[in-house]
Amino acid sequence: FQYNAIARDLVMKRTLKNGKSLQFIYTGRTTAEYHTPGNAILGNTDGAPPVAEKTITVDDLLISSAFVYDLDETLSHYDLRSEISRKIGYALAEKYDRLIFRAVTRGARQASPITKSNFVEPGGTQIRVGSTANTSDAYNSTNLVNAFYDAAAAMDEKGVSTEGRVGVLNSRQYYELIQAVGSSGLINRDEQGDTLQKGNGIIEIAGIKIFKSQNIPFLGKYGTAYGGTTGVTDPGNTGSFVSPTMEDAEDSDTGINNDYGAQTNFVNSCGLIFQREAAGCVEAIGPQVQVTSGDVSVVYQGDVILGRLAMGADYLNPACAVELYAGTGTAPAAF
Repeated sequence: FQYNAIARDLVMKRTLKNGKSLQFIYTGRTTAEYHTPGNAILGNTDGAPPVAEKTITVDDLLISSAFVYDLDETLSHYDLRSEISRKIGYALAEKYDRLIFRAVTRGARQASPITKSNFVEPGGTQIRVGSTANTSDAYNSTNLVNAFYDAAAAMDEKGVSTEGRVGVLNSRQYYELIQAVGSSGLINRDEQGDTLQKGNGIIEIAGIKIFKSQNIPFLGKYGTAYGGTTGVTDPGNTGSFVSPTMEDAEDSDTGINNDYGAQTNFVNSCGLIFQREAAGCVEAIGPQVQVTSGDVSVVYQGDVILGRLAMGADYLNPACAVELYAGTGTAPAAF
């Protein structure tokens, strides 16, 4: 789980005890004013700074399980339980990442919750990658580099801290950047040869550290998309888990208590750039593995291996979130 989950360490994470939700506070800016001799100091006359609150609720218990038959273990030449446990951890990590990335995407489309007159804070940012109606723009290294610099400038202008800024792209976008680093100066000169080929050569663009993930929303799929105007050909034999269509995960769907949007909300999304305050994650039950034993094992001649997790995620400060989109001249609508 720790190896496969990257999103949880890139956003604000809190552990919840004795409750089902947690509040995060927003504090707007204030002003400075001159003191008039003889006047009592009772706070700024404009009532600043304004304050707002965000509540993140834990979703229902997330589980992944498998039954291990004793005879199968006896006849196998390998450690069956460790392999199954690894797959369970991967399933939980995958779901964890996907929900957090969806929350960040949602935040990039929102206005700030601080709406006090004359003290309205900046909201999220959406940046178009390229300028054509083709989604192949999302894979163009020049377009991506330009988008990163635009995002960095927008976050600077909106007062977002430079610490903890990251970008998350899919693997093909990441490798497109690696192929272009020789001319764009993005390469880390201390890392060459095999390290570069493994995808670790790019350190950052405009102070934004780059990660790659197959769990980001990408043109209505998770991770990657083939065909259409993408210019990417399906490599074949991709199975059921490569480029899966995103599921609906609105707060009206079973088990969901936060709004992660419907599949149609992400048909043009193609990457994320954000600072850690863009989203928050609340854990009530951290990743755990449970195994049956005793009488249950005797009755069923095997054990159930169960992985479980109780968490919830949502956007926090929209100004810290940037969504990249392609294939349309209209920015995706808020949800």
